[in-house]
Amino acid sequence: MTLRVIGAGLGRTGTMSLKAALEQLLGGPCYHMIEVFEHPEHVAIWNRALTGEAVDWSDIYADYVATVDYPNAAVWEPLAVAYPDAFVLLSSRDTAGWWKSATKTILPAMERASQNPELADWSRMVASFGLKSDDPAASQALYERHNAHVRATVPPERLIDWQPGDGWEPICDKLGLAVPSEPFPHVNTTDEFRAMQGLDAP
Repeated sequence: MTLRVIGAGLGRTGTMSLKAALEQLLGGPCYHMIEVFEHPEHVAIWNRALTGEAVDWSDIYADYVATVDYPNAAVWEPLAVAYPDAFVLLSSRDTAGWWKSATKTILPAMERASQNPELADWSRMVASFGLKSDDPAASQALYERHNAHVRATVPPERLIDWQPGDGWEPICDKLGLAVPSEPFPHVNTTDEFRAMQGLDAP
């Protein structure tokens, strides 16, 4: 297999729904953060890649046709070079809505993981991007810079600029695929994420 879509959007921009959609469209697995949980041996590779070290991407992506979410989004540029025929998919949403969702989901999950010594390598991986729950202004600016950089860098013919609510059309148009008759997937809401992570547990 080879990557056909490289996800450049950060978490809480509909990435889990995109994972389900891309797997349906492309007929193969899509690499999302949840794949890291299933492949803990990838954490060491990610920590090398996220510090700029050259890695063999086939060690991670040999069996995948697409990527979405972090940590993939942090390395979209070298991936775009390594897979020159793949489209770059930027998923985004309004900054305020993204931050509200992130502060209720991924950021508390990261903070809890950071308190577990057994998850030190995983915590280093997820913290490397630089989002900080105690610095909303800097984190939101980082999010906006990331999205702006993708839009300014990727040639228009290669970029899929997608927001939750856009549905199938922008993706299918670029990939040259028919639009499915069923509704676009909608999974991993804030409430579902919190329940899965036990963030509401006493």
